[in-house]
Amino acid sequence: MVGADATGLRLLPFGKWDGITVGDSVELILNGEGIFPDDSWIGTVIDALGRPLSDAPRFKRGGGRAASRNAPPPAFERRRVGEKLETLIKCVDVFTPICRGQRMGIFAGSGVGKSTLMAMLARNTDADVIVIGLIGERGREVREFIQEDLGEKGMARSVVVVSTGDEAPLLRRQAAWTATAVAEHFRAQGRQVLLLIDSVTRFAMAQREIGLANGEPPTARSYPPTVFSELPHLLERAGPGREGEGDITGIFTVLVDGDDFNEPIADAVRGIVDGHIVLDRHVAERNRYPAINVQRSISRMLPACHTPDQQRIMGEARRALGKYADMEDLIRVGAYKPGSDPDTDAAIRFFETADAFLGQARGETMTAEQSFAELYRMLLEADFDVPLASKAVVDNSPSEEMAAE
Repeated sequence: MVGADATGLRLLPFGKWDGITVGDSVELILNGEGIFPDDSWIGTVIDALGRPLSDAPRFKRGGGRAASRNAPPPAFERRRVGEKLETLIKCVDVFTPICRGQRMGIFAGSGVGKSTLMAMLARNTDADVIVIGLIGERGREVREFIQEDLGEKGMARSVVVVSTGDEAPLLRRQAAWTATAVAEHFRAQGRQVLLLIDSVTRFAMAQREIGLANGEPPTARSYPPTVFSELPHLLERAGPGREGEGDITGIFTVLVDGDDFNEPIADAVRGIVDGHIVLDRHVAERNRYPAINVQRSISRMLPACHTPDQQRIMGEARRALGKYADMEDLIRVGAYKPGSDPDTDAAIRFFETADAFLGQARGETMTAEQSFAELYRMLLEADFDVPLASKAVVDNSPSEEMAAE
């Protein structure tokens, strides 16, 4: 049931309408909703209703029922966000660090590397269990993502919930709820959970279809009001747990419409999550992946999750990249004359090395300490003065052999 009014109840199917006619009887099944998660689900692929999609001989029904639509933990019963998580992704660890229990949005247009970045986070991030919700995904890309992007190592500690784009809107919406319920099950056991939902936009589109079918008035870009009430309910379920529980670190991707980062869903999600990573088509066109736009990305856990020296290095690197971005058009057309401004000259020198350094292949990793040490070295070589309280940062610089790898 999706609604009720004076004329009666409004129903939508989880499947197709084929064969359903006026006058057919409807039976209410009590306690029919919910899933039964179990440790045997780790390493398997399930559908929106918690049924295995892949060959999973270990898969079994858990002993306790988990409601798909749990209420988020009360604000004053939650613990605070925990320590920093190391993702081994240079750009993320330095400029947009993620902490245990934080909720981060990844905003990107189509084809800019969103799924690849999500897979890198799944494989590299220190978590006990990874829950991945593929919402409205292309059918041909599901196995490709699991086998190539996620890989055997990532799949070994993951539960993947899949609802492809051809399925009914109720199932696509349900898949996001199911993935979150599975993550809540493991959080209640005291585990550290990484929840990845790709994408929140397709969850919103499914809710739009349901809302419009229910007779809701279309508002911003035809999204009905229930879309904007469902988003915080879904996203707030991630985060730190109560005392004695673990945390759900939530990564939610947003597929921005027409590369408009101020469209309604992107704007709503940005106001809910604890930071955002922007993947920029302009950066991808330079063949730098992950195509993270440093100036437009932010983590709300800063500056608390960096040491003072790390914060100083990050701030100076961000300032240098911002200075280059301001002058980029003039530099590219030759309108800037070298030597006119010492700060711009230094920013150009820094950009030439840092832009290549911040790129990262899918299988490449580097610790946060090594990333900070390398950026510090580049800043010094570009003639930036970055005073540090301790020289320990320099000692973490990777060897030439490791950098080559």
